[in-house]
Amino acid sequence: MASSHSSSPVPQGSSSDVFFKIEVDSSKHIRPVPSLPDVCPKEPTGDSHSLYVAPSLVTDQHRWTVYHSKVNLPAALNDPRLAKRESDFFTKTWGLNFVDTEVIPSFYLPQISKEHFTVYQQEISQREKIHERCKNICPPKDTFERTLLHTHDKSRTDLEQVPKIFMKPDFALDDSLTFNSVLPWSHFNTAGGKGNRDAASSKLLQEKLSHYLDIVEVNIAHQISLRSEAFFHAMTSQHELQDYLKKTSQAVKMLRDKIAQIDKVMCEGSLHILRLTLTRNNCVKVYNKLKLMATVHQTQPTVQVLLSTSEFVGALDLIATTQEVLQQELQGIHSFRHLGSQLCELEKLIDKMMIAEFSTYSHTDLNRPLEDDCQVLEEERLVSLVFGLLKQRKLNFLEIYGEKMIITAKNIIKQCVINKVSQTEEIDTDVVVKLADQMRMLNFPQWFDLLKDIFSKFTIFLQRVKATLNIIHSVVLSVLDKNQRTRELEEISQQKNAAKDNSLDTEVAYLIHEGMFISDAFGEGELTPIAVDTTSQRNASPNSEPCSSDSVSEPECTTDSSSSKEHTSSSAIPGGVDIMVSEDMKLTDSELGKLANNIQELLYSASDICHDRAVKFLMSRAKDGFLEKLNSMEFITLSRLMETFILDTEQICGRKSMSLLGALQSQANKFVNRFHEERKTKLSLLLDNERWKQADVPAEFQDLVDSISDGKIALPEKKSGTTEERKPAEVLIVEGQQYAVVGTVLLLIRIILEYCQCVDNIPSVTTDMLTRLSDLLKYFNSRSCQLVLGAGALQVVGLKTITTKNLALSSRCLQLIVHYIPVIRAHFEARLPPKQYSMLRHFDHITKDYHDHIAEISAKLVAIMDSLFDKLLSKYEVKAPVPSACFRNICKQMTKMHEAIFDLLPEEQTQMLFLRINASYKLHLKKQLSHLNVINDGGPQNGLVTADVAFYTGNLQALKGLKDLDLNMAEIWEQKR
Repeated sequence: MASSHSSSPVPQGSSSDVFFKIEVDSSKHIRPVPSLPDVCPKEPTGDSHSLYVAPSLVTDQHRWTVYHSKVNLPAALNDPRLAKRESDFFTKTWGLNFVDTEVIPSFYLPQISKEHFTVYQQEISQREKIHERCKNICPPKDTFERTLLHTHDKSRTDLEQVPKIFMKPDFALDDSLTFNSVLPWSHFNTAGGKGNRDAASSKLLQEKLSHYLDIVEVNIAHQISLRSEAFFHAMTSQHELQDYLKKTSQAVKMLRDKIAQIDKVMCEGSLHILRLTLTRNNCVKVYNKLKLMATVHQTQPTVQVLLSTSEFVGALDLIATTQEVLQQELQGIHSFRHLGSQLCELEKLIDKMMIAEFSTYSHTDLNRPLEDDCQVLEEERLVSLVFGLLKQRKLNFLEIYGEKMIITAKNIIKQCVINKVSQTEEIDTDVVVKLADQMRMLNFPQWFDLLKDIFSKFTIFLQRVKATLNIIHSVVLSVLDKNQRTRELEEISQQKNAAKDNSLDTEVAYLIHEGMFISDAFGEGELTPIAVDTTSQRNASPNSEPCSSDSVSEPECTTDSSSSKEHTSSSAIPGGVDIMVSEDMKLTDSELGKLANNIQELLYSASDICHDRAVKFLMSRAKDGFLEKLNSMEFITLSRLMETFILDTEQICGRKSMSLLGALQSQANKFVNRFHEERKTKLSLLLDNERWKQADVPAEFQDLVDSISDGKIALPEKKSGTTEERKPAEVLIVEGQQYAVVGTVLLLIRIILEYCQCVDNIPSVTTDMLTRLSDLLKYFNSRSCQLVLGAGALQVVGLKTITTKNLALSSRCLQLIVHYIPVIRAHFEARLPPKQYSMLRHFDHITKDYHDHIAEISAKLVAIMDSLFDKLLSKYEVKAPVPSACFRNICKQMTKMHEAIFDLLPEEQTQMLFLRINASYKLHLKKQLSHLNVINDGGPQNGLVTADVAFYTGNLQALKGLKDLDLNMAEIWEQKR
């Protein structure tokens, strides 16, 4: 690899040049590719002192110098670590990293065409002609070349005799296959008497290998002889090379001295300051870390102190903060390796303590005397417990409170019963042992007072439960509100941090000292005091100043709110307690919302519990039919008390409980059934004993009727002073009309008013009462019809006959009931819900039935007279005397009829009845005259009939109320011509 004398890397001597002076046009930004120095450079020329001028770091910082050289070509070619270099000429010569790759044309180089060489060809053409002439003049050179070519062919022929195995690049005798191929074992086997032949073979092999060696040595010597000129030149240049290296080492030494002076003057002081700053910051960190370790070491004793005062929230916050400090700032501290597990166990113990404490608090709060005016017992304690339970996700505390409510409700009833029984002298507790049996021995006033006491105690109990649950609900809502505000603050903080990150300087420093960027060192020196201040402020107590890097002896820091980044906000509970909502609550918004709903459901459950216990108390008293035996006033009083309690609980809890209302409805239904059966039985007995004679009307019944005249149905109060002085009246006066009635109807009116009054007192039984009242009215109608029209009274009461007076009196009683049906209908309509108005059709049916019954009675009266007319007029004969006996009997019966009904029925009804009777009379008389063939001819018979008719007409019109009655007797005559 002899180098050409035309390219030497030795720089020319100059006071301003460096080792390799390369002019670069900075405007083109093209860095020329430096050439590698030759193995045998030329002798340096120029001023020898130029070798001592070192390259300038300022002026030559962008120029290629010898310091940019990484490796030289001989080192790359003679690298002993490279293997398999026989692939081709290039890899064998220049190394394995040389591969055939496609070279991308450089856009910095112009495209070269043949036109660029035109000038050169013109200049070189003359030299080429001279060269051709020289070739003809110097033929020995051709002989020499032919000799070289012949020699080369001969050496190549000799090398072909050497086996190819010796030419392999991986040739190694330590390989067994290669060794056996080069030295076969058969040449060294001396056994079997063939030793001489084997020895000859071994000797022949040795000579063969020696021949191969000679061939290789001859070729090597030949190659060396071909390059002998380069070797001799290298030997002659060795001294020059040594002088060049000596001057170079002196230049390097001067450069290093200058660099050392620059480093001492410009760098060492600044770096020393940085080292001291880093050391100081590290010392402050260590000091703060030791103070933090000392504080963490006091965690367990502090937790014990907090637990002794029931400060569960503070203990949990301290444990959480300590665990976070252990995981972040004290991670890997060997002395605290067991503290984390100990704090976890302590946290589990606190969970159990809080559950037990809440259970104790619930029992104490719910079972304290109800006379106490305090709504919430130890409100601060309750708030602390609820916060601790929420912090630990112990959400089953509401179930504990619900169980305590059930037990307390049972105890309230039991205690009330015990107090009432102990105050009752009639009950012998020694004889009657069971408390339920003792309670059943109370009469209604005593039992009613007991129930009233129970309801009042339950009302106070629910108010306390509501107050307690309101505190719990407020705590949950405050935590939920804090979670939402925390998320908003985090979003704002993230936005600010993103803006701050974008504004940071991104300049990178390249000077490195001890593995750290100089800019990082300065940044660490600037940021560390700030970080220390922040940590100290987090760890400092409220009365201490923040710990800083300048003052390392400040008061010790605490871990109450350390690097856990825990923030708190103040919130107020309706009871007046200020609370601090911590940020490390583990509950989500959905869980908190569900918990708030459960609290409201628990309040509803409290109301249901009270109602259920009250229902059981009622059922235990109703076992012997006690409630069914109550009279109307007692049941109404009981019903009002229960409805008041239901409304009170609904107002307290916000929802109506249905169990007690259902029990009241059930008892009301039983009461309605008994109420109706009693009055129906009473009415039946009255009807069975009714003789259908006109009864005197006591003054109280007249007052009863007068009270209805105002449009309001209500039983009047009894007038104790004036009742005996007022005499009974003959008739009942209703809105100016006189009603002659029987005693049964008077009592029926009172019964009807009792039904209406019961509806007012117990609105829940309106529909049942309507059905029962309609049934009662239908029963009266049908039963009276059976007794009077059907003549059932003859057998039931023992009447001899059903007279017209009985019939008229029955009709008038029915008319009185019909008069009050619209009033009763309006009363029920005002109290029925609109969707049940269809039930009012019962009154329409009843009215129709009553009118039909009245019409039947009127028809019966007409039928009685019709049969009489038929009997008497069938025997009528037209003869003297006048008036005839038949007409005298008819007028006598008509007078009796009039006397029987005139005082009972109104004048209009009497006239209408006698008009119908007269029509029947005319019909029968006309029939009889037709039978007797008496015509209106002015004869003697006509005169006799006219005289009898005139007697009948005058006698009838002489009766009271029938004076103006138009009898129109001319229709009895048939006109015959």
